[in-house]
Amino acid sequence: MRSRAAILYGYGHPWTVEEFELDPPRAGEVLLQLSATGLCHSDEHIRRGNLAPPPETLRSFGLPTMSPTIGGHEGSGVVLEVGEGVTRFAPGDHVVTSFIAVCGQCRWCATGMEYLCDTGYGTLAPGMPTDGTFRHHSLDGRDLGHVSKIGPFAEHTVVSADSLVKIDQTFPLVPAALLACAIPTRYGSAARRAQVRGGDIAVVIGAGGIGTAAIQGARIQGATRIIAVDPVEFERKSALTFGATHTAATTDEAVETVRELTRGVMADVVVVSPATIGPADVAAALSLTRKGGTCVLTGLPDPAMHSIAVGLQDFVLMNKTLCGTVFGSCNPKSDIPLLATMYQSGQLLLDAMITKRYSLHSINDAYADLVAGELIRGVIDFSLS
Repeated sequence: MRSRAAILYGYGHPWTVEEFELDPPRAGEVLLQLSATGLCHSDEHIRRGNLAPPPETLRSFGLPTMSPTIGGHEGSGVVLEVGEGVTRFAPGDHVVTSFIAVCGQCRWCATGMEYLCDTGYGTLAPGMPTDGTFRHHSLDGRDLGHVSKIGPFAEHTVVSADSLVKIDQTFPLVPAALLACAIPTRYGSAARRAQVRGGDIAVVIGAGGIGTAAIQGARIQGATRIIAVDPVEFERKSALTFGATHTAATTDEAVETVRELTRGVMADVVVVSPATIGPADVAAALSLTRKGGTCVLTGLPDPAMHSIAVGLQDFVLMNKTLCGTVFGSCNPKSDIPLLATMYQSGQLLLDAMITKRYSLHSINDAYADLVAGELIRGVIDFSLS
C-alpha cells in the first residue's frame, strides 16, 4: 500500500513529507493507522545527527553515513491488520507505541525491568526487530528505516507486536500519544527511578515537555515543594499549572530558593531533564541534592560530552546517588495502562500539555516552534489536512 510520511534523507536536512510504499505485516507484526504522534526533542537530535557516530567514522568502516528514515517514536493509532502468530492484537484495537520493544523473555523482562529489554536496546538499528528486513520503501525503491522501529511520522506503519500496548477504546487517541514516551520517561524519572515520597522536596531542571511530566510525577507522588528550573518564561509559568510550587530561571537562583525552603538541607530529589544534558547541568544538580539525596539524569546528553567532573568528596561523604534512567524505569506493558488510568481519574494532565496540534505537512514548522521554546508538547494530529 502507499502512505505518506516525514522522511529524513540526511543529517541536518529538513523533514520531507512524501508518499512511500509499505509492505503488509509479516509474522509477529502489526499494520497500524496513526491517529497522532508527539513531537519529541529526540527526533530533532536525530535530524541533526547528534545520535550518530561521526560520518568519517562510518565511512572508515565502509558504512553509509545516513539511511533514509521515517521519524517519530511517540504514537497512537488503530490496528488495521495483524501478521501470522499475533494473538494480543486484532483489527480495530486502539494502541500506543513503545519505543522500547518488549520481548518478555530476556533476563531483564523476566526480572521486571522491561525498559532494559535486549530486543528494545536495538531500537536505533535499521530494519524490523522481527527479522532485520524492511517494510517501508521510498517510491524509487530504497529501503526506509523507521526511528525506534516504529516511525509514527507516517499515516501508516508496520511495527513489531512487541512495540505496542493496547488501551481502552474510549481513551482519546491524540493525548494517548504522549503515553508512548513523554509521560512514562519523565513521570517515571521522579516516581520510579528517584522514588519521590510524600513530603519530599523535588527540583526539576528543564520544564518543557519532558520536565513537565517529571513535575507531575513528583506531584502525584506527594512532593510538598516542587521547584521548576528553566530559562524560558513560558515554560516556567506553565510548570505552575502542572504542580510546580516555585520556579527559577537558573540553577544558581534555584540553589538560593531551595536553600531557603529547606533551611540549608537542600532537595531530596533532583531530576535533570533539559533538551540536552551538559556537564554544568550535572554539577548544578548535585549541588542542589541533599545528603543522601538522589539525582536522576533523564534525556539525552550533549553529544560532545563523554565524561563529567564530580566533586568526589562531596559525592561520597554526603552519600549522594547519581543515576540515569531510560523510559523513566517504567515497564511499557504495565505502566502505560496505569498512566492511562491516572489520566482518566484526573490525576495526570495530558490535554493541557498539548500546546498546539499540527498537520503532517507542517512538521518542520512544528519543530521550529519546539526549538524556539514555544511548546510544552506539540502533536501531529493526522485528522488535520
